[in-house]
Amino acid sequence: MKSSQVVLQSRPVGLPKVEDFTVREAELPEPGPGEVLVENLCMSVDPYMRGRMIDRKSYTPPFQIGEALTGGAIGRVVQSNDPELPEGEHVESHFGWRDAFVARAAGLRRLGELKAPASAYLGVLGMPGMTAYVGLLDVGALAEGDTVFVSGAAGAVGSAVGQIAKIKGCTAIGSAGSAEKVRHLVDDLGFDHAFDYHDGHLERQIRDGAPDGLDVYFDNVGGDHLQAALNCMKPNGRIPLCGAIAQYNATEPVPGPNNLTIAIGMQLTLQGFIVSNFNHLRDDFMRDMTDWVTSGRLKYRETTFDGLDKAPEAFIGLFTGANTGKMVVQIS
Repeated sequence: MKSSQVVLQSRPVGLPKVEDFTVREAELPEPGPGEVLVENLCMSVDPYMRGRMIDRKSYTPPFQIGEALTGGAIGRVVQSNDPELPEGEHVESHFGWRDAFVARAAGLRRLGELKAPASAYLGVLGMPGMTAYVGLLDVGALAEGDTVFVSGAAGAVGSAVGQIAKIKGCTAIGSAGSAEKVRHLVDDLGFDHAFDYHDGHLERQIRDGAPDGLDVYFDNVGGDHLQAALNCMKPNGRIPLCGAIAQYNATEPVPGPNNLTIAIGMQLTLQGFIVSNFNHLRDDFMRDMTDWVTSGRLKYRETTFDGLDKAPEAFIGLFTGANTGKMVVQIS
């Protein structure tokens, strides 16, 4: 059996281009003992993948030129040599950017009976949802009555952060990149206040929704958003540092906030985190998030590209504002 795979053709400089990727075919081996053949149904593209396209040391190894990319995917077992993982089962894997693969069954996460569409397990019930959950509740030490500001609020992580804040009895404020996304945050997702960051002074727009200041700033953007939020924090505020998408495609070093000394006198906590270090909370996340999603208390939206060959275009769209909610590539 052959598998189509998306390969990194060249390391992007600045904003990635479709020409930085190519699709090739690879021959798959027959599954050996303890292995399964999986056909992918859908795959994820995520901002963190941009960092892996740079040849540098990080918390995860960089992608290599000429090799198939990897990332989150949901697939169905079509051939099994492991009695613990029968054919027909849905699995979560890190073998995205391809339409099929052979792997050891023990390395795949069995999903069991799906409580939502398969693609939801890449978003609200997957890594982005868990990032929001642990980042806000654990790293951000959320308490009832807190005022929470999240940047990139219309994305997969940000939209979940704001809604979890509301479920926990807090005020939710979000920034987004268009009037329609702002409307979506307030009218569809229940944010208390949202604004288009293109519209003017960030600090003033934050204070419009939080005149008494912020207890938590969930940072997905970095740069000017982090600087503005620092000026709006309450004493002992917490800032989970999840991402800095504003500078992922920078071709020169980006200066840090020039007001970081505020954190000293205000006794702020700024903590970077990687969701894979919080697997001890996965059961809690799956229990709570599945309940919130299936009961309708937490809503989600997906932006979908059809076909594996559209995966590079979908990935680039993360940095041009093409998505509302989770960006998903439907493969099968």
